[in-house]
Amino acid sequence: MRPTHIMEELLLLLLLLLPLGASAQKTRDINMCEPSLRKSCAAYADCQGMDGKYCMCGPGQELISETTFRNESENMCQGMLVLLLLTLGPVQKLRVSAPTDCAPWCPLKSTCVNATACRCSPGFSSSSGEIFTSRLDSCDDINECGPPPTVSCGKFADCQNTEGSYYCMCIPGYVLASGATMFMDESENTCQVHNTTSRPDDQNPEGCCVKPKLDNKDPPPYTHGELDDKRFSSRRGIFFPTWTPPRGIKSQTLSRFFQRVQDLHREFKPDFVENTIQDLIQGVDELLETPEDLKALPRSEQHRVATNLLTGLENSLRNMSQALSNGTLTFNASAGTDLSLKLWEQGDRNVILSQNQVKMMLNWDVVHDSGDSGPSVVGLISTPGMGKLLAEAPLVVEPEKQAVLHGAHKISLQEASPVLLSDVISAFMSNKVTQNLSSPVTFIFSHHSVTPGPTQKVFCVFWEHSQNGSGHWSTRGCTMVNSRDTSTTCQCTHLSSFAVLMAHYDVKEDDPVLAVITYMGLSLSLLCLLLAALTFLLCKAIQNTSTSLHLQLSICLFLAHLLFLIAIDQTKIKVLCSIIAGALHYLYLASFTWMLLEALHLFLTARNLTVVNYSSVSMLMKKLMFPVGYGVPAVIVAISAASRPHLYGTPTRCWLHTDKGFIWTFLGPICTIFSINLAFFLMTFWIVKKNLSSLNRDVSTLRNTRMLTFKATAQLFILGCTWCLGILQVGPAAHIMAYLFTIINSLQGVFIFLVYCLLSHQVREQYKKWFKGIRKTKAESEQYTLSSGTMSNASKHSVENYN
Repeated sequence: MRPTHIMEELLLLLLLLLPLGASAQKTRDINMCEPSLRKSCAAYADCQGMDGKYCMCGPGQELISETTFRNESENMCQGMLVLLLLTLGPVQKLRVSAPTDCAPWCPLKSTCVNATACRCSPGFSSSSGEIFTSRLDSCDDINECGPPPTVSCGKFADCQNTEGSYYCMCIPGYVLASGATMFMDESENTCQVHNTTSRPDDQNPEGCCVKPKLDNKDPPPYTHGELDDKRFSSRRGIFFPTWTPPRGIKSQTLSRFFQRVQDLHREFKPDFVENTIQDLIQGVDELLETPEDLKALPRSEQHRVATNLLTGLENSLRNMSQALSNGTLTFNASAGTDLSLKLWEQGDRNVILSQNQVKMMLNWDVVHDSGDSGPSVVGLISTPGMGKLLAEAPLVVEPEKQAVLHGAHKISLQEASPVLLSDVISAFMSNKVTQNLSSPVTFIFSHHSVTPGPTQKVFCVFWEHSQNGSGHWSTRGCTMVNSRDTSTTCQCTHLSSFAVLMAHYDVKEDDPVLAVITYMGLSLSLLCLLLAALTFLLCKAIQNTSTSLHLQLSICLFLAHLLFLIAIDQTKIKVLCSIIAGALHYLYLASFTWMLLEALHLFLTARNLTVVNYSSVSMLMKKLMFPVGYGVPAVIVAISAASRPHLYGTPTRCWLHTDKGFIWTFLGPICTIFSINLAFFLMTFWIVKKNLSSLNRDVSTLRNTRMLTFKATAQLFILGCTWCLGILQVGPAAHIMAYLFTIINSLQGVFIFLVYCLLSHQVREQYKKWFKGIRKTKAESEQYTLSSGTMSNASKHSVENYN
């Protein structure tokens, strides 16, 4: 390279560096971002305005792709001098070209992945997920605090959502042991009762508690800088919590409402908490009075909006009510939304909150159960307009309440949606732990006059949230005490959003034909099982390991069927019903366990078909029989009864409850035995088929092999595999499958007697001997009776002749 070319390139380098120095001089005095956000831009970058949302490379640096970026993960700043030195050569290669494979339409709070996809920033998500390809999607804040919450702050702490993140804070009356005011998760929770005398540095000269200093080493994760001081009261922890709209809902009416909420959030002052509460209630009232475009949303989205409004309003009022001084606060909005707040005062024992359409009564001890040292508050909100958003919401009725409707008959709610009779109300208290209250809360609802028909029922319900942000009506934990034409009294063991509604239901009467088949089949099976057990016990010619297995199976099935017939409906005495359910659980598990041992023995017999000595098989089975046959079911039932004894017995049957998957303590072992028995059947059938093709024509061996083939096929019925028909009782064929299931399984005892007794040559020969012995005994008895009569007549004649 000639010296002149080198000089030209050095001059070019100097010319390029001059504007950079000027740029540095111009930007050195610009500082429009918070320090915490400047830190998030990382090395070689500065935060440059745009409300703290964008970063730019510092002087002497250049971003490889674009001119601005949003956070540290997008920082690709490179020193321009390094780029120039690396690319020094032809002038046309000095400039680094920006990539063209990036989607230019990515919305705020997102970055591009490629030319067709964008990725939401951490703490944000779209309706399509983290990565999306639709231009209509937007990145909305993820509400980690729920409902349902995705993080846990631990005991004595609240979760507060922020844009793109969240933080945890001790509830009023508690402080962190470190002196900080916020933390991130349960592992950092050191909330303890605030003791003003133990920290003199937290007091001012006048002796008034002040907020402890914030630990600057661990700043809270806010996306808009630190919280403004005016959101906090001198009473630590009292604030307007963050309330974000539900994700994926497009509604201008809802957007205007949440803009109003954000204004209240920003301007919140604890000294004027009553004004803020009234403005919030008025905003909710206006939204529900004129929902406008909310009415055009699908029902599922309307339910999500209602869930968000109910939970957000409850959380906001719970937090802000801590700033109230004393007494009672009542507010009535124009469209009917009412609020009543009551603070505990010395000497109060009970609290009664009354509104136009509802009255709530509870004991103050329920509120104090948490040990919270802050002010005790109880609140009641009535939102008549919420029923518009909750129209056509589904109802889930507990099995116990279904059973009460028509005794032992089954019921199913009709597809028609339940009808709301009362206003939707929300009840809350300063104690957030309200899932299982020490004493129930009583609600008295007033509603329009209604008289339920023969297939209609009035329910006390609450709105239960689901994982997707929606919900449904549920009766769990609520009981209807009394219902009249215009009022209904309910008692609930938890707090939430409640209402009274009326639902239609269908009564499913038990199929009388199935009932007859069940009782006749089980009765016949009991007779056959009794005969089979006597045969296995008394027939000396067939007694071996196999016979012992048959005997134990017959005994267990006989006892299980007998108890089922005489005691399955004995539900009046709860303890007795639980004992019956436990006994049935054990006997049927023992029956299936003996079925498993039957299948194992048959497989081992088939495998050792050509072996003359069967002693190894017999010894193994003798060692395993009784410990496995009776011990394994006993262990399963003992564990089940110890863990959930209250789930033995239902309102309609003395059997296992379906709540919390408890029925799987029976179905789990049964399905396992089904699978193993089927595997044994297939292996036995394959072994028998192989032996049939390879054995010589020895008549006795061939006869034994064919008998094993028949027994292996019969195992499908005897070993309970037909119980799988119960799984197929769905869809159009459910009725047919129910009949097949009932017929085959109620005749299980008949199959056992037929296969192991009547079709056994030895047993038939023994039966013949018994019948011959009976006939012989009968004949001898008749002959003895005849001869006795003859002798009596002869003696009578001799006496007469003598006289």
